[in-house]
Amino acid sequence: MATLDTHAIARSLTDAGADPKLADAITAAVRQVADRDTDALATKADLAALEARLYRAMLLQAGAIVGAVVAILRMLGDGQ
Repeated sequence: MATLDTHAIARSLTDAGADPKLADAITAAVRQVADRDTDALATKADLAALEARLYRAMLLQAGAIVGAVVAILRMLGDGQ
């Protein structure tokens, strides 16, 4: 994880005209966001695995629907 230079952030904000107290508050908020636990976030690999599972589920459902339609058509055809 990249380090966060909070001093540089605060200095940049004050150089841009922000009140030092406001710059400190914004910097603290940025630090809180940066320090959050990222283990709960999905990775590209997680999303790829989910996509594969969804495609499999869709194929199974499509197969079940086709099977049901074929069975219904056969039942309707036998009734003639």
